[in-house]
Amino acid sequence: MNDVRDSKERAWREVAAIDAAYERGEIDDAGWHRAMADLIVPAYLAGDVRRGSGHSGSAEDWDYSRGIVSELVARDRSLTFLDVGCANGLLMESIARWCPNVEPYGLDISPELAARARERLPHWADRIFVGNALGWQSPRRFDIVRTGLEYVPQRRRQDLVKHLLGMTELLIIGKFGEEIEDRAIERDLRAWGFEIVRTVERPHRNDARICYRAIGVRSPVSGCPV
Repeated sequence: MNDVRDSKERAWREVAAIDAAYERGEIDDAGWHRAMADLIVPAYLAGDVRRGSGHSGSAEDWDYSRGIVSELVARDRSLTFLDVGCANGLLMESIARWCPNVEPYGLDISPELAARARERLPHWADRIFVGNALGWQSPRRFDIVRTGLEYVPQRRRQDLVKHLLGMTELLIIGKFGEEIEDRAIERDLRAWGFEIVRTVERPHRNDARICYRAIGVRSPVSGCPV
């Protein structure tokens, strides 16, 4: 049987090496982000539209795995939605298809990927920003922000959640792959003092040990409607 980590993240070995260098103090935050960009950006730019947004499967697989995010989006009112780590903008495009009440925006740390997103989605070009989510100052608030915790070093994840919750009432973490019995991300979020609004999950299609999850998070005092 294959290593379960292969089902969660194809490049986990390379990412683990970067994380280890960070923990040893060989690289700082900026060095970590540079190393991750060197790993990810060329592959995204060389890939087709789905690989350019971090997905190696079919269009149907994309809708199945990434579509879990839409389960946390209310449908009864107009909403703004910021995709942090938007890459080529495919999730922006998809969330507008899944949830026609959503106005999508995007943020990416890579100028090259943000440029690709603007090329693909010229009608939303002015909604696509470049910046590091840990320190980016948003020009506006959003009804929903979506991110992945893997976009920053592990010890900075709490800082990322806190910063992004400063610009939204509802933060969606995901989608991510996690072993079915493991709820480490939920445990971390609660330990950091954040309130979990709802967790949604779908079985992994190729590995029964894994499921896809997305978690809706808010600050304890936000009173965000679900």
